[in-house]
Amino acid sequence: MPKVAKKKLAARTFVDRARKYTLQEACELVKKAAPAKFDETVDLAVRLGVNPRHADQMVRGAVVLPHGTGQSLRVLVFAKGEKAKEAEAAGADFVGEADLVNKVQEGFMDFDRVIATPDMMGLVGKLGRILGPRGLMPNPKVGTVTFDVKTAVSEAKAGKVEYRVEKAGIVHARIGKVSFAENALHGNADALIQALVRAKPATAKGVYLRSITMSSTMGPGVRIDPVHFSGKAEEA
Repeated sequence: MPKVAKKKLAARTFVDRARKYTLQEACELVKKAAPAKFDETVDLAVRLGVNPRHADQMVRGAVVLPHGTGQSLRVLVFAKGEKAKEAEAAGADFVGEADLVNKVQEGFMDFDRVIATPDMMGLVGKLGRILGPRGLMPNPKVGTVTFDVKTAVSEAKAGKVEYRVEKAGIVHARIGKVSFAENALHGNADALIQALVRAKPATAKGVYLRSITMSSTMGPGVRIDPVHFSGKAEEA
C-alpha cells in the first residue's frame, strides 16, 4: 500500500464517522488527522435546507474571516481615475480599464479576486463568459461591484471569502490552514456559519442547517453537530 494511502487510512482512525462533534472538537480533530506533509487547506461544507433552483432560496454572500484564510490573494481591479489610484494604494495587484479587459480576453488569468467600480461594468460585462464559470465575475451582492474600492481590496486581502449555495444545496468555503491555531479555525468557522444563518431566505422551510462537515485537503471529514447553531437559524 502506498505511503499516502497508509497515512489517509491512519488519519481516519482519529474520527468516528457515526458521531457529530462540537465545533471545538472538530477543529482539534482536523488538525490531528491531517496526513499530508504540506500545510493543508481546511474547508467547511454546509448543507442547507434550501432549493437553489428557486431564485428566492438562493444563498449567496461574502464574509470577512477574522483570522484570514492563509492564502495570499491576487486582486484585480477594474477602475479609472481616482478610483484606480485608491485601488493601487489599497494593495491591488492589477488595476486598469479597457487595456486590462483586453488582457483578460487574451488569456491573462493570474488573479484570484476581481473587483470593479459600477461605471466599469459595461466593459467588464464582456468578460462574463470568461470570469463567470470561474466564479470571478464582480457582483454587487458580494461587494465586488462598488465605488468603495479601498474597502473592497482591503477586505479581500484580509481574508474575505465569497460563498454560494450549489445545486445540491451545499456551500463550500475555505476557512484556513492546518497550521492555524484551533481558536483561529474555530473563529473562522463560526463566522462563516453565522453569516449563512443571517442569509437564511425567508421562504426556506424546515431545518435550515442540515449538516456541517469540516475537513483538510487530504484528511477525513469531521461531522459537526448543527444543533448549537440551529436555534439562531430558526430565529433568522
